[in-house]
Amino acid sequence: MKNNIVKTFLKILSVGILLYLFLVSISLMGAAFKGFGKGFAENLIRTTSNPFIGLFIGILATSIVQSSSTTTSVVVGIVGAGGITVGNAIPIIMGANIGTTVTNTLVSLGHVNRRDEFRRAISAATVHDFFNLICVAIMFPLELATGFLEKLATLMSVWFVGAGGFKFVSPVKLVTKPAVHFIEKMLALLSDSALVSYICMLILSMLLLFFALYFIVKVMKSLVINRAEIVLDNVISKSSLLGLFAGLFFTIIVQSSSITTSLLIPLVAAGILTVEAAFPITIGANIGTTTTAILASFATGNISAIIIAFAHFLFNLTGTLFIYPIKFFRIIPINLAKAFGDLAAEKRRYAFFYVLGVFFVIPALLILISKLI
Repeated sequence: MKNNIVKTFLKILSVGILLYLFLVSISLMGAAFKGFGKGFAENLIRTTSNPFIGLFIGILATSIVQSSSTTTSVVVGIVGAGGITVGNAIPIIMGANIGTTVTNTLVSLGHVNRRDEFRRAISAATVHDFFNLICVAIMFPLELATGFLEKLATLMSVWFVGAGGFKFVSPVKLVTKPAVHFIEKMLALLSDSALVSYICMLILSMLLLFFALYFIVKVMKSLVINRAEIVLDNVISKSSLLGLFAGLFFTIIVQSSSITTSLLIPLVAAGILTVEAAFPITIGANIGTTTTAILASFATGNISAIIIAFAHFLFNLTGTLFIYPIKFFRIIPINLAKAFGDLAAEKRRYAFFYVLGVFFVIPALLILISKLI
């Protein structure tokens, strides 16, 4: 009995350490991508007034910096300076919503060597992608035809100008920042080139990610089989609204939908959560990620900043209201994600083609073609 308690305690401790390494790897990956691409993303966003190209710029810029918050703040700055109009900024925000899902899709690739785990992991990751792609397919033409997001966001922003801002400190950022800062400093000392440092940082983050994911799933399977399945899957499956609010509030606390959705991947890969149970948490995270930007925009006093923040919130909220309450629509992203999971598990190269194609190659080609025409 005593031995079992000690073993369980050690397993819980090891899961805690592995989760910390996992979060450090995500933060490190984000820091590396930001180092590579923030200036490039900024220049990219300045280059268009075409809403179609704006959408693809939003996807590519956010995929490069791996943060919709970074893209949104850059867009706010450019709109505030008169570089682009609010109307032209909204498609970029829609594209950013698709681009931000690249992080959890990359995380799912960490399970690529274990077929069944990978099938579940890639399904859990791409359900977010398919949901956002469907939202854009519905909302983008509606916005072009009516401008309803801009009008509603402008109406709401008038009530909040001068409301004052609030700053949350993410507990995840708080605990991972010292480790990330230490690694950045060490790599900077080892190399004079910033580019080499960022490349090393990216490689290290990927190694950490693969290591953490492998052992998280292994330890969790032995620790929580038949326990967490009952608590998590059954409770959330019975109350999808509970899952949605869990995703919403957790994302407000950690200030990152990527962290919320990436944490779901090993749970689904281990068979502790189903894709159906993870889906409402993902949607909640999608809405929750916009709240920090709204609160931060109040502090700027800039009407354009507040309009864009509210447009982002309204896009995610109305997309959820369009799709999630109707069962026929709700199962579309789940079925697409599961079908892709089956395909990727059989031919794993398709997963890599998907990530490169959807998030980088197709948006980059379309932007390039638009410049040449």
